[in-house]
Amino acid sequence: MTLDQVLRQLTAEGLDRLDAQMLLLLAIGHDPHDRAWLTARGDQPLSPEAAMALARLSERRRAGEPMAYLRGEQEFFGLALRVDARVLVPRPDTETLVEWALQLAPELPAQARVADLGTGSGAIALALRSRQPAWDITATDASADALAVARDNAERLALPLRFCRGAWLEALPGERFDLLVSNPPYIADGDPHLLALGHEPGSALTSGVDGLDDIRTLVAQASTALAPGGWLLLEHGHDQAAAVQALLSRAGFEKVASRQDLAGIDRCTGGRRPAGR
Repeated sequence: MTLDQVLRQLTAEGLDRLDAQMLLLLAIGHDPHDRAWLTARGDQPLSPEAAMALARLSERRRAGEPMAYLRGEQEFFGLALRVDARVLVPRPDTETLVEWALQLAPELPAQARVADLGTGSGAIALALRSRQPAWDITATDASADALAVARDNAERLALPLRFCRGAWLEALPGERFDLLVSNPPYIADGDPHLLALGHEPGSALTSGVDGLDDIRTLVAQASTALAPGGWLLLEHGHDQAAAVQALLSRAGFEKVASRQDLAGIDRCTGGRRPAGR
């Protein structure tokens, strides 16, 4: 079969056309984003070896495995991050958190101490490092597997970070920071959306009956771990902004606000520790 015929067969079997093109390019061993190459060579035959690879990839995709895991990478804030089942796939929504953090740079010391709590693939910390090389950035995670992925990304991208293993700020006892950022688990236990996320690590997704257990912990810990005038920025679910704002306000944070993602949804909420405290 030619590449064009294989592509038509995959789409007839129900695969999204873009997914089918990427799977076919992966099976051939070509750049999965180079669809122009595939279009120009549609009359070429698919080798038996590539056909076997394609069958395996297609089976995994039909089972719901994220395309990023099949590619082995995901772009985030202009960085090509390696990802696999040890970490969540970085989403464009999280770039909202990075952009907010970078906008705070004029309010922070030139060599601000920053921590990305629950770093996963290292996406947030590495994006910040790529734009603010003078910042002293630490990335933490309770998962040794996740930290291994983040370390690999940092080394490959030549973006040095300090890594510490532990749950939230327990990984950094007694330390003070100018900025804390986190994309913690925020899906409620039993949420029906979890069915579509079965290939990603559950420990990085769910957080109690209302999805806010880890955010409560972070707000409580940040109250003492932030330097006066320091900021805490948190990603959360589409309907949690009001609840997170309330948590921050009750904990004494000021300038509490939320930021919207590209879909116009309140995706991140943050606040500042008062300068005099």
